[in-house]
Amino acid sequence: MSKGIEAHLFRVWLLLSGITLLSYWLGSESGPGSAIVSYAALLIVAVKVRVIVVEFMEARRASKKLQRAMDAWLFVLLAALTAIYTFKLDMPAV
Repeated sequence: MSKGIEAHLFRVWLLLSGITLLSYWLGSESGPGSAIVSYAALLIVAVKVRVIVVEFMEARRASKKLQRAMDAWLFVLLAALTAIYTFKLDMPAV
């Protein structure tokens, strides 16, 4: 592995670690049930998923069509989770 790739992956790892620390800080600073923190956590998860898919699953080199499909899937998933949280939809037990 070249030095440039190693440096890039290290920066990505630092970014993901920083985002994780941010989410921990947000959770520890607010009380349970804070809606703003819950929405922020959902957004943080979406950002982390996007970074992991692009950087570690090589989606950056995929076709534009596949990249758009992945982004659409992530958006739909985030919208569904936000709707479930917002409207307190009861989910059936598995």
